[in-house]
Amino acid sequence: MNPSSLNDSARLPYLDGLRVAALLLLIPYHVGMYYVSWGWHVKSPLSATVAPLVEPFMLLSSPWRLGLLFLVAGAACQILHARQGGWGLLRERSQRLLLPLLFGMAVVVVPQAYYELKTQAPELLPGNGGFLDFWAAYLGLARICKGDDCLDIPTWNHLWFLPYLWLYAALAAALVARPLRLPAWASRPQLPAWTWWLLPALPLVLFRWLLMPWFPSSHDFFGDFYNHAQYGYLFALGWASRSVAAGLWPAALRGRWLSLGLALLAWALLVRYFQAYAGETPPAALRQLMRAVWVLMAWWSILAACGWAQRAFRRDSPSLRAAAAAVFCVYVLHQTLIVVFSQWLAPLGWPAALEAPALVLLTLLGSLLGYALLRRVPGLRVLLGIQAGKGARPPVQAQEAAACSAAASRHS
Repeated sequence: MNPSSLNDSARLPYLDGLRVAALLLLIPYHVGMYYVSWGWHVKSPLSATVAPLVEPFMLLSSPWRLGLLFLVAGAACQILHARQGGWGLLRERSQRLLLPLLFGMAVVVVPQAYYELKTQAPELLPGNGGFLDFWAAYLGLARICKGDDCLDIPTWNHLWFLPYLWLYAALAAALVARPLRLPAWASRPQLPAWTWWLLPALPLVLFRWLLMPWFPSSHDFFGDFYNHAQYGYLFALGWASRSVAAGLWPAALRGRWLSLGLALLAWALLVRYFQAYAGETPPAALRQLMRAVWVLMAWWSILAACGWAQRAFRRDSPSLRAAAAAVFCVYVLHQTLIVVFSQWLAPLGWPAALEAPALVLLTLLGSLLGYALLRRVPGLRVLLGIQAGKGARPPVQAQEAAACSAAASRHS
């Protein structure tokens, strides 16, 4: 399969499939954040006993799930750029990302900040401690501090993905004046197959060695240099995978079993490393080595996901289009629902084995219900990034998707 052989504006089913699959990982991951020892907005009283059991499995997706989303977003933005041009890409991304960001910061994420304060420093709640009093103070940009520790107001919490993605799309629109069309030889570089498992990961290793110790992940838009380096690079790689780096997709498809095996091996090494040095500082050389293993696991997992998506999502379908259309709204809503539902369930005293699946199910159902209702309200639909109803895929794109699926079958 050679994506560059397809029409540049084709929307490929495996990209939709990857977005849907990434969301299905995101909800249980953020539910897991309620139980692990890592910092989050609210924490379960069961964390001390549950965290050692949950954290190794959180590491299965923690290194790579966001990188995969940026790579897929880069490929999708290249398709949009080919279809609408640079100004069209910037206009669409601004409406789709910035309006939901502003609405989300003013409305959607407010319950997260409220329950974070209520569970950690309830004495700082304004007024009578109710949500409406807090919301009024939040919108008024009140300073809520405990000593030098202040609550960030306003905050974007999990919506940080939106301004980062907008930045990379805007830079791409500015740097690429028109759709990039290369000769066939340039989009099929004659490189040994093994290079796809190592060479694209080298910049990511360097970023982790050189930037991460000085600029750890903060989601501070202007100072988050490590995250900008890794996610901007993966976005650019996804964009290039539709042209100059088109060999990525067939390599991922052919080597999906190898990628999966390597990723699982790296995961096992990381789990052993974190368990061995849970209470002490590792040797400097070992720490650097394991940082490289972290990156390699992330890259091999992304390759495995790209390969298996081409195998699993060979054909476009109404159900896949419907699921892909709901992804963005579900993403915007899901974390707030997790926080709210967790506080509703906490007084019941359920064991984690019952509470955690209930949180996943309630969040998924609540998000889908929210999407089903909000998509019918034009004003709210725009504010939540829900696109208007789409018809069937144009015949030429359906043929291109079928061609991709046929090529995937030949490589499987």
